[in-house]
Amino acid sequence: MDRKILLIILDGVPYRNFRRLFGNLEGWVQNGEARVWKHRAVLPSISASCYASIHTGVKPQEHGCTGNGNVFRLGHKDVFSQVREAGGKTGAVTHSFWSQFFNRHPFDYVRDVEYDEPDSQTINHGRFHSMTGYGKDNQMTPSDVDLFATLTNLCLRHGLDYGILHSCTLDSMGHRYFHDCQEMDHACFVMDEMLAPFIPRWRQLGYEVIVTADHGQDERGHHGGCGELQQDTALYYFGDAQGPDPDTVIDQLQLAPTILKRMGAPVAETMQAEPFLK
Repeated sequence: MDRKILLIILDGVPYRNFRRLFGNLEGWVQNGEARVWKHRAVLPSISASCYASIHTGVKPQEHGCTGNGNVFRLGHKDVFSQVREAGGKTGAVTHSFWSQFFNRHPFDYVRDVEYDEPDSQTINHGRFHSMTGYGKDNQMTPSDVDLFATLTNLCLRHGLDYGILHSCTLDSMGHRYFHDCQEMDHACFVMDEMLAPFIPRWRQLGYEVIVTADHGQDERGHHGGCGELQQDTALYYFGDAQGPDPDTVIDQLQLAPTILKRMGAPVAETMQAEPFLK
């Protein structure tokens, strides 16, 4: 493959929280090691619909996932399948929805919580958490440093060409406390601090790194609808590609074809959006 890429999705972070609370990411932007753009989610701006669009490059109205209660094995080609078609190795450390969308549905807690399947045509190495029992009083989220370490472990053990990590911590915190509060400020600070040591390590392993979110959240901790706070998040890129002007808004449908083009994998004909990196 031409390049290796890691996609880091921190669920539910509005643009303004990324830009004012993630001091490490912003520090790398200031010293020229990263670039940042605004990234706009599809509609509905609900988690499962966005996950499906990020990886298939098509709108929810086409892939059919209308929300978190409508999760199934998707029929469209996706980033995993295209990387595998090019001979690359794939890995995922994510919520179980990703396994259901791109490998097997329904999710079997014993069979699918952890698997290594070299012959899979989608995800070769999967480590998943289901958040079963999730609610306002109990987030059911794993520690993010454990997730970052698990992805790094898969990269080192299996030589991933493409890996994705997805954390629900900040989305869950936002639903619980909303976003204009001390608890949310601290949660973003902790996430930034936990993530920071891993980015240089991933870069040293030869990966380009994209850090973004699936959607934002508004003042009442809501997303799913329209508007800047619900749809807009930030996208940070660590790599040597040429990108658009800083004031460009990245369409969520551009992520899949961009990743595949950078890696030298075939872009599915259903992925019609233009790549934003060259």
